[in-house]
Amino acid sequence: MAQQVILNNTTLNVSNFKEETINQNGQDQHKLSFDFQVTHEEYHDITTLLYEQHFDIRVPENNLDFRGSICNYWTSFTNLYNTGAVGDFHLELIETVKES
Repeated sequence: MAQQVILNNTTLNVSNFKEETINQNGQDQHKLSFDFQVTHEEYHDITTLLYEQHFDIRVPENNLDFRGSICNYWTSFTNLYNTGAVGDFHLELIETVKES
């Protein structure tokens, strides 16, 4: 199971990693889901990253490298503006299909 996912050169230490291949419109696409924690200190950088919505995605342990985007996400109801706070994030990414 992957322990790290890299989005646009930002490494996330993840848990509950799941990798699957789905078929949409006759094309196979990678789909990843995982959880990670974000601290008060990381909050701004991580949310700024996630606002980009499209990423170069690498999972070295699984030999994955593809372009993808967010298809689902959620966070815990934690006020990360409070010093010492830690929030739980869940992220689902799907590979971007190249137009033919």
